Amino acid sequence: MLIERKRYLDKLIIRKHNGFIKVITGIRRCGKSYLLNNLFYNHFIEEGVNLDHIVRFPLILGMI
Repeated sequence: MLIERKRYLDKLIIRKHNGFIKVITGIRRCGKSYLLNNLFYNHFIEEGVNLDHIVRFPLILGMI
C-alpha cells in the first residue's frame, strides 16, 4: 500500500530552493525516511535531476 503524503511533499517542493536546510521531525515510524528517501527522491527523478547530484544515506540505528 502506498501512502502519498502529498501535503508534506508539497511543502518540501515549495521550499526546496529557499537556501535553508530542511529538518523533518516527527514521532518514531511516522514516515519521515519514506518521505525523503522515496517520495522526494522520486520527485527529483521526475524533474530530471541527474542521479550523480542526489545524495542518499541509509539511516540504520542499532539497538543499545
